[in-house]
Amino acid sequence: MALARARRVRGIDYWPGFVDALSTLVLGIIFMLTVFVVVQFFLSQEVTGKDTALSRLNAQIEQLTQLLSLEKTGKFDLEEQVAQLRATLSTAQGERDKYRGLYEGGGGAASAQGKITDLNNQIEAEKGVSTRALAQVEVLNQQIAALRRQLGALEEALEASEKRGTEAQGRIADLGQKLNVALAQRVQELSRYRSDFFGRLRTVLGNRPDVLVVGDRFVFPSEVFFDSGQAVLRTDGKAELDQIAAAVIDLEKQIPSEIGWVLRVDGHTDMRPIASSQFKSNWELSTARAISVVQYLIGKGVSPARLAAAGFGEFQPLVLDKTDEANARNRRIELKLTER
Repeated sequence: MALARARRVRGIDYWPGFVDALSTLVLGIIFMLTVFVVVQFFLSQEVTGKDTALSRLNAQIEQLTQLLSLEKTGKFDLEEQVAQLRATLSTAQGERDKYRGLYEGGGGAASAQGKITDLNNQIEAEKGVSTRALAQVEVLNQQIAALRRQLGALEEALEASEKRGTEAQGRIADLGQKLNVALAQRVQELSRYRSDFFGRLRTVLGNRPDVLVVGDRFVFPSEVFFDSGQAVLRTDGKAELDQIAAAVIDLEKQIPSEIGWVLRVDGHTDMRPIASSQFKSNWELSTARAISVVQYLIGKGVSPARLAAAGFGEFQPLVLDKTDEANARNRRIELKLTER
């Protein structure tokens, strides 16, 4: 009698199907954004690491630049000191030559000789200081040359790191574009297989008037598979599931393994509270019915990895009325091919 009532109710409410299709699209977009964010996160970590390395290189270059400035300042001071020593040495040599002339001329020979000796000693001392200063200048020149080589190497490393950072940013943009294209292709491929699957189900079910297509779902009255308040499959319901199982097995062979998909079996009840010792709520009844369908499909060879069972109780009605006809429409099993 329930089937007869279902045949009389030929009006189809397309709004729930539209909402469900829109929800599937939103979930697909969320999935694509999630994967893109994950990829962006790992690539950003790589770029952040490069930025840290660049900061360290810049700090080292700054330190070397300061050291080089200090070394140049020290060299300049030493060069001034050497120049002063050379000037003093030149003055001492002039004094020595003056007194040597006096000594050789015979005037104040003893005094001139002593003065010459003192000047010679002073000249030798000045030469020693000048030699040490020149040695320090040479050491500073070598240190400055070494610092310049290190600075050049760091600048080359900095340029290479900046180039790698630019290349990494380019790879991020390229990967993001490729990811969007790949995800869009996967969604299109699954949509195509969903259409093929629905076409196959329409064929095997023979366009039954009590089986509706709402959006992207096949909707079966619960009475096709179960007696009232029960979750045990009826014999005629098993015959219907045999055809569905064959269609799903064919679908498994056609869809590439890299596409993640499942056939979701949703159980729904009407809004009347259940009075049963076996089930405490409509939620438990709807879930048990979905699980019974899934277990039967598995027994017919469908891969468990391609199946999912969900129970919604009375909380997703197709019709909000509480009439017998509305209750009959709300008691249903839905099959939906969706992303995993």
